[in-house]
Amino acid sequence: MGDTSAMPPPLSLAQARAVLGLDRADAPSPAAAFRAAAKASHPDRAGGDAESFRRVVEAWTVVRAADPGATRRLLPAPAPVLRLTPMQALRGGEVRKGAHLLTVPAGLRSGDWVRGPDRQRLVVLVQPADGVSLVGDDLYMDWAVDPRRLADGGRIEIDTHAGLRPAWIAPGGGTGRLRLANLGLPARGSRAQGHLFVALKPCAEAASEAEDLLLRFSRVWTPARRAA
Repeated sequence: MGDTSAMPPPLSLAQARAVLGLDRADAPSPAAAFRAAAKASHPDRAGGDAESFRRVVEAWTVVRAADPGATRRLLPAPAPVLRLTPMQALRGGEVRKGAHLLTVPAGLRSGDWVRGPDRQRLVVLVQPADGVSLVGDDLYMDWAVDPRRLADGGRIEIDTHAGLRPAWIAPGGGTGRLRLANLGLPARGSRAQGHLFVALKPCAEAASEAEDLLLRFSRVWTPARRAA
């Protein structure tokens, strides 16, 4: 889940300004533009989604790095960006930056910074990879579910970064979003423990209820129990 080759290309400064609406003649200040764009694109708001919100955060990181005066929290100089996948942000560890191998702590969020080679300041940007996105403290992913199960409700198992996790779907629950508590980024500084939000997507090729029951039965019914 940490393959950086799957990450989208970075935004240029011109693209970042366009995402925030700063390419208009009547554009507000960069900080005001970011607040408005972040509010409109947040996944919890109608019309918002995790990918749009991620692009807004990335655009703000690029603009802020290029223009230290874009925010009251001034940077001493334009800062290069350290791009992480959600799993690298979650777990920390070794991350390659050019020819250098850096060790980063677990729980980094977009906008945090770390020391790079020669104590260079690097602004963190967490980008989607392998079907997982990060918004704030929380991870987001999709999970395919048999359409019959979505209609009838019942127990499902979701393959997460922390292993299989059970969840329940209410009858007629449709393609909602489940929250798996405390499976987001770990608490760090003043930031709280995050959660994992799973969007349920109907898929005819997903395991049916009978296949799921058979799989769970095979896990429990070990050779030792059969011999007994």
